[in-house]
Formats: sequence, structure tokens, C-alpha cells
Amino acid sequence: MIQILRTDSQNLDFKDLVSLLDTDLAKRDGEDHSFYAQFNGITHLKHTLVLYEDDMPIACGAIKKFNETSVEVKRMFVLPENRGQGFASKILTGLEEWAKELGYKTCVLETGLRQPEAIALYKKNGYQVIANYPPYVGIANSVCFKKDL
Repeated sequence: MIQILRTDSQNLDFKDLVSLLDTDLAKRDGEDHSFYAQFNGITHLKHTLVLYEDDMPIACGAIKKFNETSVEVKRMFVLPENRGQGFASKILTGLEEWAKELGYKTCVLETGLRQPEAIALYKKNGYQVIANYPPYVGIANSVCFKKDL
């Protein structure tokens, strides 16, 4: 049974999944990890999702205000053994629905070239590549996306 919980960044399951995400990103990003890590704090995230399969937390994601009309998608992660089953798309769709309920018109996000599965996910879900927005302007590894809701 699949359940998606709306919560915030104080949720322990969310924190545990993000810790695994950070470990994965540290390996992928190597020397660049400290640059990205400064923009990935979770202390004040008010809109996070945790996806449970049979009461086990296996995926997460979050949104935060980017500007008056947009949210930024953050902290997307699915446990490696649960990838390829559509859970990331379920999280992404849930975040988009929540953003619409909050009155936002668009979602933006940043991911890295060393995360080809993330790039494929966002393209599959209707996100378009855009010019890198601050603080990712000029960062060769960064790819930024936008989707109108």
C-alpha cells in the first residue's frame, strides 16, 4: 500500500531520507558538493512529502517559495532499491498539486549533470530546461528546469 504524507522538515523519516540523499550527492558531486550543500538545508522547509510503501519511508521531496509566483522543488530522493517504479513521479506530482493549492503558478528546480536519472524524470514530467538561475548561474554542472502548473 502506498501512502504520501504531507509534513515538514521536522519529520524524522524525511530527515533520514535526506541524509541518504546527501550521502549519494557527496559521492556524485565530489569537490563540488560543498557548493551545493549550502543551498540544501532543510531546517525551515514547511512543505515536504514522504512516500511510504507498506509503512516504510522510501521517497521524499519538498517545495519552498522561490518568488511570489513560483516554488522551488528540493530534496527529491527515492531509495535506490525502489527506483524505476514511478515513486519519484508520484512525489513530484504531489508537490505540484500542493504548490497549486498554495496559489503558485510555476515550479523551478536545479539538478546536476551527474544525476542523469533526475534529468530524465523532470523531462518526462513536463519540465523544460531554462537558463540557470541564481545561485547556479555559471555553474557548469547545474541544469535548471521550469514547469508551468
